[in-house]
Amino acid sequence: MEGHPRPQQRANPRPDQRLSVDDHSRDAAGLKYVYPVVSRRSGGVSVGINLNPNNACNWACAYCQVEGLVRGAAPPIELERLARELEGFLELAMTEAWMRDHAPEGSRRITDLALSGNGEPTTCGEFEAVITLLGEVRARRGLDVPTVLITNGSRIHLPEVQAGLRRMASLAGEVWFKLDRATPTGRGEVNRVQGGADRVADQLQRAASCCATRIQSCMYTVDGAPPGEVELEAYVHFLREQVRRGTPLKGVTLYGLARPSMQPGAERLGRVDGEWLDALADRVRGATGLPVAAHP
Repeated sequence: MEGHPRPQQRANPRPDQRLSVDDHSRDAAGLKYVYPVVSRRSGGVSVGINLNPNNACNWACAYCQVEGLVRGAAPPIELERLARELEGFLELAMTEAWMRDHAPEGSRRITDLALSGNGEPTTCGEFEAVITLLGEVRARRGLDVPTVLITNGSRIHLPEVQAGLRRMASLAGEVWFKLDRATPTGRGEVNRVQGGADRVADQLQRAASCCATRIQSCMYTVDGAPPGEVELEAYVHFLREQVRRGTPLKGVTLYGLARPSMQPGAERLGRVDGEWLDALADRVRGATGLPVAAHP
């Protein structure tokens, strides 16, 4: 891989911009693949890696905040450009001055490198190569933070994806596996995909066997109403069954909507009450014994 030039001003085109949990703009650093966000779930600045700059995903979740989302896969990745962007951005972001100018007090630290962005990262044909690249850049910059994959889990069965996850495990990696609903009806309405709990359980088992894995679940209201008891009981039952079968989960993260959906029907969606989310967290803890974090 070619050498990495010093960052140019285009890596930080808006010096007055302040990061916040309400704005996860993918062009916050003026780059194609790299963008910083303040993450509620990680408690600091998460350096995002967007492998889907074409806004293509194999799911179409009702709460997705990607404008112009289309069904599809990630395009070919310019690995050398990704390396240059990440190296250059980290040179800026790993300074006290950058954090002071761009991040709110209490969040002025890099907490992870997160493969997320505008679609499902594992649709990227160069997935394993990207993981290797992240490890090399981390080592050069002396950055000791986890590498996180935020995934819908739909492609975990593929050998090339599992190879990338095993490489992630050597980089203090962690999979954040999407489980928003556990019934076919709920998954159809929320994630707009078909498939039952058995396949999800198998994919989850595969992920956890390759790399440390936690569940992340988005909860929101539709026309003012949170998920009903049928959905909640199925969700808790699914998690309890994964613990029973020995799937090694690190925990569960429940979160609400911090930013508006950009999908059809978005006007019907709203934030769940914090007390409601805390009550669900208590219910999951009691049923599974897993650590549960709630971010309304």
